[in-house]
Amino acid sequence: MTSMERHPTVNHGTASVEGVSARSPRSPGAITSAAAARRHVRAFVGERWRSPAGPPTEEAMIDLILVVSELVTNAVRHGGGIAGFDVTLTAGGVRLSVRDHSAALPVGIHGPGVLPRAHEGSGYGWPLINRLCSEVDVERRTAGGKTISVLVPLT
Repeated sequence: MTSMERHPTVNHGTASVEGVSARSPRSPGAITSAAAARRHVRAFVGERWRSPAGPPTEEAMIDLILVVSELVTNAVRHGGGIAGFDVTLTAGGVRLSVRDHSAALPVGIHGPGVLPRAHEGSGYGWPLINRLCSEVDVERRTAGGKTISVLVPLT
């Protein structure tokens, strides 16, 4: 593997959406926990989401907040901490990018989202991310660590 590795986007039946409409002005250092990330994303989407279909459904927001929690928790628990956090609105949803300090790739990186057979206290986050996101991309950074970017549909 090279120091900069780009994995193919996982598409779970939802077309990629182009056209960024808003980007989070929050500095990456401001997000240090899953709770802070959830608050930021809720407020950001609430203030800036504009769609002809109206506001996101409660179910879509629950999925989004679950993905935020899992991405940030994984960066803290397995990635040596959060090195950056970005939120971008697109016509079809929310693109999240979480940077961490570890080059280690998630187990089952582009799997179908199958949950663990036995409860071991962990191992549920990455399958949930794969199930709830229409795109998943993992990129190793040349300076070290990796960036995980996902697109969570809101429509």
